Parts: sequence; C-alpha cells; structure tokens
Amino acid sequence: MPKVLIVGAGQSGLQLALTLREHDYDVTVMSARTPDEIRRGRVMSTQCMFADALAIERDHGLNLWEEQAERVEGLGVSVAGPDSSRVMDWVGKLDAYAQSVDQRVKMAGWLELLEKRGGKVVTHGVTTADLDRLTAMYDLVIVAAGKGELVQLFDRNPDRSPFTRPQRILSLAYVHGLPTRPEHPDFRAVRFNLIPEVGELFVIPAYTLSGNCEILFFEGIPGGPLDCWDDRPGPQEHLDRMRGLMQKFLPWEYERAKDVTLTDPLATLTGGYTPMVRYPVGELPSGGAVLGMADVVVANDPITGQGSNNAAKCAEVYLNSILERGDQPYDREWMSATFERYWDYAQHVTAWTNALLGPPPEHVLKILGTAQVNDTVARRFANGFSDPSDFQHWFMDPDKAEAYLAEVA
Repeated sequence: MPKVLIVGAGQSGLQLALTLREHDYDVTVMSARTPDEIRRGRVMSTQCMFADALAIERDHGLNLWEEQAERVEGLGVSVAGPDSSRVMDWVGKLDAYAQSVDQRVKMAGWLELLEKRGGKVVTHGVTTADLDRLTAMYDLVIVAAGKGELVQLFDRNPDRSPFTRPQRILSLAYVHGLPTRPEHPDFRAVRFNLIPEVGELFVIPAYTLSGNCEILFFEGIPGGPLDCWDDRPGPQEHLDRMRGLMQKFLPWEYERAKDVTLTDPLATLTGGYTPMVRYPVGELPSGGAVLGMADVVVANDPITGQGSNNAAKCAEVYLNSILERGDQPYDREWMSATFERYWDYAQHVTAWTNALLGPPPEHVLKILGTAQVNDTVARRFANGFSDPSDFQHWFMDPDKAEAYLAEVA
C-alpha cells in the first residue's frame, strides 16, 4: 500500500490518517506532542462542529465524545446599541445538533486511537530540512500543521487573499458556572453578540477535560477597546478583564458570566492571524513536493466558526482523492487538482467569512432584522453554519437577499 506521511496532529491530519487506516494505508503522523502533553497543555482554539462535519466523523466512527458533549441546538444573534442596550435578540434552531469538543480532549484521544488502528505516531517537531529528507521515504507527504516554519513552504495566493494583516484580535476563556440562558432555557445555542465598530463576543457550549463548559470568545477590531492583550495577562486576570469588557459592552452576557471560573489554569488564550489562502503545493529545497491541507492552505478568521468544520471537510475530500488515485503517483498536478476539489466548497466559506469581517451592508442588516420576527429566516441563517455554501444563494448578494425576503414575507 502507498506510504503516507502526515505532519500535524490536528483535526484534518488525524482525521485523514484515521480514515486512511480504514483502507489499510501505511500511515505515519508526526506530532510535536504526546497525547499526555496535549492534555496537560493550553487550550488551542475555539471550535463548534455543525451537522455536516459531525456526520463525517460519525461515518468513520470518530465521534468518541458524542454522548458526553453538550448538544448545541441553535444559533442566537444579539446586537449591542451605543448605550450597551440589547437592540436585537433572536435565535434560530438548527435542523441537527452541533457539538464542540476541546481539541486537547479530541486530538489526544485520536492520537491514541490511531496507534490502536495500526497507524504510526512519531513524536517529534519537523523542520523544512527534516521534511526534505522525509519526502524520499514516502509516496505522499501532507503538511497539516497550520502553524510554524512549514507553513512558509506554501506561498500566499494574492488572487484569493484580500487581507495582509489580522482583522481581529482574539481572546478566549473556557469556563464553568454559566447558568442556563434565560432566553431559551430548554436548549443550548451558540450566541453571536455583535458590538458595532468594536468586535464580537461568542459564547459556545463545549466539552473539555473536566466536563461540559462554555467558551467565552472575544474578537476585537485591531486598535479598538477589545485589542488589549499585548501584556499577556495571567489566567485569572485574563478572565477578569474579559468580564470587565462584557460588563461594559454586553451587560446581559456579564450577568450570566459574573461568577464563572476557569475550567483549568491553561484555559485562556490570545492571538490573531491574517486570513489567507495559499498555493497548495509546497516546494522543498531538493525539488520535492508536499501537499498542504486545511488551515495550512485556507486560513479564515474564526468569526464564522468554520476552522474545525473546514478541516473535517478538507480531510474527507483528500481521503476520497487519495483513494481514487489508486496506484498512480501523487504528482503536483494531482495535488493541485485535489486542493481545487476542496476549494470548490471552501471558497464559499472564505467569501462569507471575509464579508462578516467588514461593517455589515444594508441588505445584511435587513436580513438580521427580519430574522428577529421571521423564524424561517432565522433558521436558514443558523443552518448556514453547517453548509456555508448556501449563503451565496441569498445572503451575499443584495438582489438575491431582497428576492428571498420577499419570498418568505
């Protein structure tokens, strides 16, 4: 069987490795950390996987935490006014539930599962020089490590990358102790709080090392009041600062969060990165080629919560392309074609995500306002998080939005 090396032990790399093992491929994953080191480490991200992505995991028997993790059954939107009043508030139900599992839980568990299923795991960091040597030993090398030196192997595609700097400053905390949301006490939902000209706060039900929790996740416009993390505060100060910002801009969320506690001492994170699409084939000094996947080649801002969803869908596309290739070589042409199959879907996620980073245009404000009084519109917006390609048909274009709203009025 072909020998495949995957560098990176995140959602995309491990999912692809595990699913290739279903077909007896000789798979090696290189991870910078052991499962125990991952569990003992800092939170790595926010994530909420919606129905389409969860279905992929379920189809491959990778839904190991489905029974434990809180079911997310809706997506709510709130907008703050200039006086911090709540000028908009609605929730749309999801057709099928979403779930969020802390990547410390999932990736550690999947690494152990990969070894049980006969995959090889090498715990070692990888440099470009290492990769140059390793490509001679494998039929296909895939880079799935979205951070670090290896990403530089993949050049930015300027035609698909409108930004050259971060569009949001990110800060998050995993917390216990949030009471049931009073707006809809019978079900859990992701809440998207928009603070015009300042940023956003997401509140995401999740499952972590110590059970179910919620993630408080600020996205701040650079230079604004949410851009206040350069001093890298300690965990408790980080949480206290987040609560202070909530009290100032989103008092209804502060009322729920004023008594929360961190899930663990490493449950906070700050950062930011430039949204970017890169060319999919990385060139090594020796002339070898490696294929980039998921965040390595399509890195969107997390404002639409699509990172882990995209990673799951990218891994599924790559799996099918590898299986279809059979015994033929994985050359550059095949690598580019494989990525373009993924881009057929991912382009819609990127377009929608980039659009949400700017001030909302008039037709979007009209959609959000209509959703407050029209459940059909609210549900379509909420379910678009599972398949964002739907937004091209009604949300992204003013004329299509007008026609849709007239249809459902």
